[in-house]
Amino acid sequence: MTDNKEQDTEIHPLKSEEGVSPASLTKKGVCLGSSGLSHLSSWRTAAFFLSVFLCLISIFAFSFIIPCPVRPVSQRTWINTYGDSSTYTFLAVTDANNDKVMDVIFAFRGSKGCLNVSCSDAGFSSPCSFLVAVTGTNGSVLWERPLSQELLWVQCGIEKLGGLEAPGCLLFHSQNLTAIDSRSGVTLWQNNNTLGLKQPALKVPDLDGDEVGDVVLIGAAGDETKVVIVSGRTGQQIGIDADPGLSDVLGHVIHVTSSGSYYILFKKADSAVYGYALKNIVAMAIKTPGSNIKLQQDPKWEEMTNSTSGSVSVYNSGSVQHLLKMGNQGKTPENLLLVTGHWVELTDGQSLRSLWRVNITKVISEPVFGNFNKDGVPDVVIEDEIGNGTKKVVILDGSSGAVLWEVDMVSSSTSPKTSTVNTTDYRSAFLFWGEIPGEANATVSLNQQHFLYLLHPSYPKILLELNNSTESIAAFKAVLFEKSRHAGYMLLTGPTEQSETGSVSLAKRKLKEDVAHSRVVRLSQEEGFSDQEIRDSFFRLRYSSST
Repeated sequence: MTDNKEQDTEIHPLKSEEGVSPASLTKKGVCLGSSGLSHLSSWRTAAFFLSVFLCLISIFAFSFIIPCPVRPVSQRTWINTYGDSSTYTFLAVTDANNDKVMDVIFAFRGSKGCLNVSCSDAGFSSPCSFLVAVTGTNGSVLWERPLSQELLWVQCGIEKLGGLEAPGCLLFHSQNLTAIDSRSGVTLWQNNNTLGLKQPALKVPDLDGDEVGDVVLIGAAGDETKVVIVSGRTGQQIGIDADPGLSDVLGHVIHVTSSGSYYILFKKADSAVYGYALKNIVAMAIKTPGSNIKLQQDPKWEEMTNSTSGSVSVYNSGSVQHLLKMGNQGKTPENLLLVTGHWVELTDGQSLRSLWRVNITKVISEPVFGNFNKDGVPDVVIEDEIGNGTKKVVILDGSSGAVLWEVDMVSSSTSPKTSTVNTTDYRSAFLFWGEIPGEANATVSLNQQHFLYLLHPSYPKILLELNNSTESIAAFKAVLFEKSRHAGYMLLTGPTEQSETGSVSLAKRKLKEDVAHSRVVRLSQEEGFSDQEIRDSFFRLRYSSST
């Protein structure tokens, strides 16, 4: 019997507790749980809030220890003036001090630089040239570089120059080709060359195996054209001067076909444009058998290559004044825009067939690109001389060549070319110089008075007159100083002839500032908005770095 009771207890352990008082159970160590669970829950809640409190304390502590980066404060406008000097038509923008605001690089001639360093202090005869970088925020000098000889040309924005991450600048002064770090003005390398090297320097793939892209330059030895290849890292010449057998070359560009093949396009004085495979040019310079240079030729272009000259006839239908590459919605190849004495023509960058052609009278400046509509294809701004001191500013549809917008203006022979800056609505703001007929100041010569106008496709019948100047304008550029927020323009004025000296000025103007004080010019009376409503609409424009 006893054994059966013990077995029953093991099977039903609580059965034996039936009828026992709660006090007895407590004495035996059996927990009822109401009081214990309550204490446990309180401790858990306290621990949770304590951990949250400690996390918040840590966040606030680190927020004070590691402060947020301070965005540089940009002045709306500034102006730097240099007396008894002359300047060049060169103006470049880059972020030289890494503060995410675009800075300005320009050059001038004088006896003393911005930092009170004279030509004689640098060991040069006076006057000499100075290459200067100033901040876009307030115009203060970042660096200054005196140059011993006359500066012939400058080209900035060359990637990986000297092996650096930041883009650099190439200078050609007398017989020296010099690479400069755009962030410090320090010389990266220098190459002595007796050829008359011409702009632009062409960036090409790595040819000497140092993992840095190299540079191709076109020079002249008498009537003969020479091609010089230098290392982008060291400046040392790669091979010898290559001779493609051309003379009277007036311009050149680098072109990449759909297969990734590189061709140099030469614009000749006899109106033709010829293309030479970079692979063949390199073979002329580097005559080492079995050299391991990974370049190719485009099969389609090779079918069009003349077996005798080794060239491709890219264009031969007119005297070419300007040869430009035009974006093709991010695709390769880019199309080719050619301006002759009679028309503007766009050709396919692969097949070389004509896409469209528009008749003109006489283009007076190099065309520029912008977006008047939203089709994603760059549109073309042409300034066409139509006689009697007037010009027609025309915007052509990049897809078809159709006229999207045009206006007749009083023309000045010294006006700079049009400049554009993109807006966030996938279009562009267009800035150009001239004078609307009937607006002239009779007391000022037309060749001395310059008026700057702003156009946006939202108001095609409206122009804003932003600025006017009687100074000689050497260079002008619309600039997005800060990404998506701070658009303006740079204006460089002063004498450009080496024999002349005077006051040279570099000025920055913010577009919003000029818009607020602009004069509204109505090309027709169709727009029913007041002048202030139009200014307010232009003031609200937002700008973008995307194309």
